[in-house]
Amino acid sequence: MKLLITGGCGFIGSNFVRYMRTRYPKYSVINLDTLTYAGNRENLRDIERGRNYRFVKGDICDEKTVLRLSKGCDAIVNFAAETHVDRSIRDASAFLKTNVYGAYVLLEAARRDRVGRFVQVSTDEVYGSIATGAFTEEDPLRPNSPYAASKAGADLLCRAYAVTFTTPVVITRSSNNFGPYQYPEKVIPLFITNALENKRLPVYADGSNVRDWLYVEDNCRAIDLVLHKGLAGQIYNIGGGTELPNIELTRMILRTVGKPERLIKFVKDRPGHDKRYALDCRKIHELGWKPQGDFNQALAATIRWYRDNTQWWLRLRRAAEAASAK
Repeated sequence: MKLLITGGCGFIGSNFVRYMRTRYPKYSVINLDTLTYAGNRENLRDIERGRNYRFVKGDICDEKTVLRLSKGCDAIVNFAAETHVDRSIRDASAFLKTNVYGAYVLLEAARRDRVGRFVQVSTDEVYGSIATGAFTEEDPLRPNSPYAASKAGADLLCRAYAVTFTTPVVITRSSNNFGPYQYPEKVIPLFITNALENKRLPVYADGSNVRDWLYVEDNCRAIDLVLHKGLAGQIYNIGGGTELPNIELTRMILRTVGKPERLIKFVKDRPGHDKRYALDCRKIHELGWKPQGDFNQALAATIRWYRDNTQWWLRLRRAAEAASAK
């Protein structure tokens, strides 16, 4: 199988590339990534010289590049996206361009080249917030942030291409991922690295917002299953089954790192902050997937990874600080 994986140098994308190279060494993988601040070629440096792997620096909004790379591919898996909610609140323009127009360019390439499978990697945030119960794939989309709205727009484009052009699209919507190689502006790596440096951990409002946590390797296994066995035109929720208030998660991180709770700093809530996410995952369970990782063990392993790879995240943090100082 020949795969075009977009955004393969980002967090989930690089973990998926690594997973696929291990599980299917005979597959040919093209990794297209524009290397924004969150795309790091170092994430895959150890496999770059391997057989059947090719990295291409390029933008999914560049039609010529996408059409050139998609020819002869059996599947496209789209991880490429702007993902940080706070950044989307400050300026949504990059989110609309990459997440919506970029998805359109990829869908057009899949349609023209008759690519056999198109996997759109989406998010539970497209559903909005839910007080009780859990969202099913049939629930309406009610995004509450510019980021979530841009991902919902891409999902609707995928649906339109599936219906109008019979493009073999499948969509995955996962809960909050965590694990190695996650850019340290996201909550778990931010809190781990801040704790390691004895810096304050900024918790929005009173920390009662609830998220469902999914270890990234479990998500990779689910996307692999959907790629090979998912039904065209279908959506699959992927949840970790571990719901935690943010304040409880924060305290768990501090305990595991061995730092005091006085490092917690409550800050003003962000606009449109969803109170709770939860997914009904019966469809993906029926396909044969369930999360394998124990949350506590996976969190401990993630903390060890950041502790053991200090230079990786310090370089990113220093680059971000230098950029913000300009």
